Amino acid sequence: MSIQMDFSLFAKPEFLTQVGKGLINTLELAAIAFALAMTVAVVIAVMRMSANKLCVWTATAYVEYHQNVPLLVHIFLWYFGVAAILPEAAQQWINAHNSEFIFAFIGIGLCLGAYMSEDLRGGIRSIPASQLEASRALGLSYLQAARLVIMPQALRIALPPLINHTVLLFKNTSLAMTVGVAELTYVTKEVESATFKTFEVYLASTVIYLVLSLLLMWAGALIEHRTKIKTR
Repeated sequence: MSIQMDFSLFAKPEFLTQVGKGLINTLELAAIAFALAMTVAVVIAVMRMSANKLCVWTATAYVEYHQNVPLLVHIFLWYFGVAAILPEAAQQWINAHNSEFIFAFIGIGLCLGAYMSEDLRGGIRSIPASQLEASRALGLSYLQAARLVIMPQALRIALPPLINHTVLLFKNTSLAMTVGVAELTYVTKEVESATFKTFEVYLASTVIYLVLSLLLMWAGALIEHRTKIKTR
């Protein structure tokens, strides 16, 4: 039995509108989760290079926890678990401001932040310890030395794995559909259920994810090229 392909769906305004809204939600979710992940990554990386054992232990425990629990479980924990123990006033505020989106970006951002912190830590470890010692000798505090001397170099060195984890973060936004976030995968499933154009709809979604992932990789490679530390 042959199956007739009908790509006329792609030209329908309602299809384009739905997919466009899903794509916008995906990009917003990815952008906010990335901002949270990078913030967490920098904090955890700085804590792990600290001489304070409590900071090192806390940061290590954070990384181990997030790397050894599936991302989907993190999202469920925030959406179903943390939401249930919040004060009633906080629950009402979050529910009024798209709780699904909020808990999804928190779960994704905190989890990917653990992976990105390891990328930064690798960059930090490749920098000679004498640079930190020289910075402290010049009168900089530990945090000032980390922010002004160590971290800018570590970011450049860690760009390749950071780019990979950024693409991974973008793709993992699809898991937000499990808690009802109307991102691209969620919208794709809704359109497929309404039209029964399974192949056509999922093909469009696949192409969108592929194109955006390749664009992220291209942009990352461009940034890496322009910020590469030149050596003689």
